[in-house]
Amino acid sequence: MKNFITKNRLISFSAVALLFVLWKLISLWTASDQLIPSPEKTLMAVADIISRESFWPSLLTTIGRGMLGFAISLVLAILVGVPAGMNATFRLVFNPLLVTFRSTPVISLILLAIIWLGNEMVPVFIAVLTMFPIICTNIIDGIRNVDKDLVEMGTTYRIKRRRIITGIYLPSISPFLTSGISNALGFGWRAIIIGEVLAQPRFGVGTQMQNAQIFLQVSELIAWTLIAILVSSLFEFIVRRAEKKLVRWK
Repeated sequence: MKNFITKNRLISFSAVALLFVLWKLISLWTASDQLIPSPEKTLMAVADIISRESFWPSLLTTIGRGMLGFAISLVLAILVGVPAGMNATFRLVFNPLLVTFRSTPVISLILLAIIWLGNEMVPVFIAVLTMFPIICTNIIDGIRNVDKDLVEMGTTYRIKRRRIITGIYLPSISPFLTSGISNALGFGWRAIIIGEVLAQPRFGVGTQMQNAQIFLQVSELIAWTLIAILVSSLFEFIVRRAEKKLVRWK
């Protein structure tokens, strides 16, 4: 098992190294930092960005918006997804709303949010509309996947309702929930940054990206992109670790 994990890490590291080599070759071929800056120059830009006073306010504000949007989405998804998963009529009522959220282009929602809300709240609004349907759909699917025979047997033998929930429902729902959270955070993180790029709040990763684009600072723009990727990967890692613990608990 340890050898397998080590092999996987080696493959992942090799893939990343290959990407950097290709990046270096393309930057040499274009021979223009205004088009494709070299990896070393971009990494220097990352170090420069981290040393600025505006870095932590921008990064933490974006993360805060993401966490707020996720918390709101999770609460709404539980309030809607649980009854929708257990009641077909309730599910049919809310299904068109979920389909609408999933089908509406993100850019349309952002443009409407800019009109309706202040610039600071646009990314949070977009995060909720992006993450809520993903988490809610997974909760519904998880509940519908619960073995009804086990629930009926538990009811027949008069097992306490709390024990049925913790022993049958939660283990069945947990894989769907963690998968939904992982996907929602991925899509939500990108949506938040897009919202910041267009809404231009005072602090935010997207705001910094837009400023870099305006002044044609390509290395800085790519540097902020790398920072965003690292943060997104960190949250995905946390979710995956939590999922493994849930699987062991199950």
